[in-house]
Amino acid sequence: MMHFGLIGKKLRHSFSKEYFANKFVRLNLEADYSLFELPEITEFPDFIASRQLNGLNVTIPYKQSIIPFLDSLSKEAQAIGAVNTISFQTIEGHLQTMGWNTDAPALEKELHDFTPEYKGKALLLGTGGAAAAAAYVLKKNKISFTSVSRNLQCAGQLDYKELNEELMKSHHLIINATPVGMYPLVEAIPDLPWQWIGSDHMLFDMVYNPEVTRFLQIGAEQGAKVRNGLGMLHTQAELAWEIWQKTLQLD
Repeated sequence: MMHFGLIGKKLRHSFSKEYFANKFVRLNLEADYSLFELPEITEFPDFIASRQLNGLNVTIPYKQSIIPFLDSLSKEAQAIGAVNTISFQTIEGHLQTMGWNTDAPALEKELHDFTPEYKGKALLLGTGGAAAAAAYVLKKNKISFTSVSRNLQCAGQLDYKELNEELMKSHHLIINATPVGMYPLVEAIPDLPWQWIGSDHMLFDMVYNPEVTRFLQIGAEQGAKVRNGLGMLHTQAELAWEIWQKTLQLD
């Protein structure tokens, strides 16, 4: 029996267990997928030492803070500064952990489908691990963006209160890389100046539960093109599975 799972602080929102459980049934694999809520990331070393694990996913708020506890990182995870997938290997009797980022290629695929060839400006909401992956994708695709956060961390970031009509009308792609609006707090919404969002805008929400967040609902009501993070979830999960297959040398 192989054992996989997801670590995070609160996991009631996650569809990952159901997704992988169905996948293992289809593949006729003896494997399970569990949700592991860790109150603090400092518990990670004891957590993995007490279990026989074959692969993990990582979600908020640990995508960045997990890095010091890992033995190595993929080039992409190192460049992004965030991890959402962990592979395990035993080398010369020692367990080795490696961090990967499948959020970035999954988001890139979704954005190419959602807004092909977009070369305008974007607003990126958030500063966590998901936002780091989104920033990596936007830079890679030469899309100019402005980072927006309630907690300003570096030069160039804007507070929501600084968003004015000129900025909103010149930044047509808006990516929500925060957990705002995620189950169970489904009525929450990013503090945008909604009066200046209309049919020229495209709103991408990395949240997938609920499938239609208030962010997307209000955007659609005002004529914007919208997409949620469910397709991204499926793609990043499949990319994680490819990594685990190679690590475990599965057929």
